[in-house]
Order: sequence, then structure tokens, then C-alpha cells
Amino acid sequence: MGRGFTASETQLKPDPRYGDKTLARFINCLMLDGKKSVAQRVVYRALDEIDKRLEGDEVTAIDVFRKAIENVKPNVEVRSKRVGGANYQVPMQVKPKRKQALAFRWILAAARSEKGKPMHMRLGRELMDAYHGEGRAMNTRDQTHRMAEANKAFAHFAW
Repeated sequence: MGRGFTASETQLKPDPRYGDKTLARFINCLMLDGKKSVAQRVVYRALDEIDKRLEGDEVTAIDVFRKAIENVKPNVEVRSKRVGGANYQVPMQVKPKRKQALAFRWILAAARSEKGKPMHMRLGRELMDAYHGEGRAMNTRDQTHRMAEANKAFAHFAW
């Protein structure tokens, strides 16, 4: 009846092609209805698309993926806190695991929101945009940082 701790960190196996645990976690976040092979196919095709665009560069697709995730990770976010009958948006530091989870979520949401192309094309484009510091996921991160900056006056309410 133990609660709180799950062994998901130790049970997570690296992905088959690149041997990267972060990529394996990303594939799991992309997966719908337990269809892991479909999610893997989408991610690997997206990375192949990135490789095609990088013809001649010394950078590999997995490096682009890592840098894109790193660029999208937020440093601060606002959290709602109730003080004396009023709700304040309090800026707080983001823990590393949550940073990664938010980056994954924002990249996937940006890729899913674009319609008309296969998912691997949309995901590849979004990862390339994030690698270059632009795109919808980066806009979401910038908005989050702007909100935290605007509410800096309430930082003393942080708990």
C-alpha cells in the first residue's frame, strides 16, 4: 500500500535506436492508447526529417532534439496562491523534472495543433524551430517567463 514513489525512473528503458532515456520518455508522452510502436515510428521519422535538413552539418538529429528540449524548458512559472481572500499569481522556480515535462508537453501540443501534414513532419518542424529558438513551443515558454516577470511583485508570497 505504498504511495508516492513509483519505480518509473528505474523501469524506463532507453529507446532502441539512439539509446537515450530522454527520447524514450518523449516517445511515451507522444504515445496515445498504448500504441508505442506508432509513437516510435512518428518520432524516428521526425528525426530522419531533421537529418535530411541537416545535410552537411556536423550536428546530428539527436543533438537537435536535446538542444530543442533544453531551449523550451522554462526557468520560472506562475502558480496561484490564495492570500487573505485574493488570488495572486506567484512566480516560482521550476523543478528539473517539471521543466522537462512542460517542454515535452508544449512541443507536442504545438505539433498537434498544426493541421494538414503528417505528424512526423509537424514534429520535425517544431523540433527544428525550437532548436533555432523560435516556434510555438518557444512562444509558450516566453509567455510563461513574461507572466512571471510581470508578477515579480508577488514573489514574497512564495512558499
